[in-house]
Amino acid sequence: MPRTPTPARRALVAVPLTCALLVPLVACNDKDTGRAANATTTPTSVTTPTSAGTPSPTGEVETQRLAKTRFVANASLAAGAAYQWIVKPYRAGKFQKGADGRKFALVKAGLAGGFTYNRLKAARDNAKGDPLLSKAVAPLSEGIESLKGLGTKLAAGTAGVADIGMFENVIGGVKDAGKDAGAEVTEKVPSAGEMAKGGAPADLFARVPAQQPSRQHEARPNGSAPSEN
Repeated sequence: MPRTPTPARRALVAVPLTCALLVPLVACNDKDTGRAANATTTPTSVTTPTSAGTPSPTGEVETQRLAKTRFVANASLAAGAAYQWIVKPYRAGKFQKGADGRKFALVKAGLAGGFTYNRLKAARDNAKGDPLLSKAVAPLSEGIESLKGLGTKLAAGTAGVADIGMFENVIGGVKDAGKDAGAEVTEKVPSAGEMAKGGAPADLFARVPAQQPSRQHEARPNGSAPSEN
């Protein structure tokens, strides 16, 4: 005679069956939850296309600004040296034979001549960094090159009015070019030491008098002043 299942046996059979049905559902839910989390937390990267080798507008502006700044610095030193140590003493007659302080004036003029030429060349190169300034300075290249070697003539006392005029004309042209391009040049006077470091001809250093310039006119023990040809 068959036995009728008791309520306890029915409960024991139902528990494993229920677990068997729930396990796949939990696994599926876990997988879906993981996919949703990945989709939510993983950012989407956006790549902006760039043109390789194309300079930025900011970089171009900075390059032009530096070009003008360096041009003004070099041209201003050249203008100051030419006027203070070449044009001004020449007009005052300091280069004439027999003039008081002539030797030292010629030495400084020689240094200034070489210094002016080198600073103007540097200014011309600086101008190439700015299109407008480069265009304004380009016609002055020949005039700048005409100053080469005049430092030696000045130091030797053989420079004439035409040579002095060349310095004035070139400096004037550089000032005008800078002003037209928004890079105004002013005169900044360098010291003799600065000029010596700025590219003066090597043989000029041998011409510097042994005594210091500030002592040239000091009274000697016998009361006489030092003579200078």
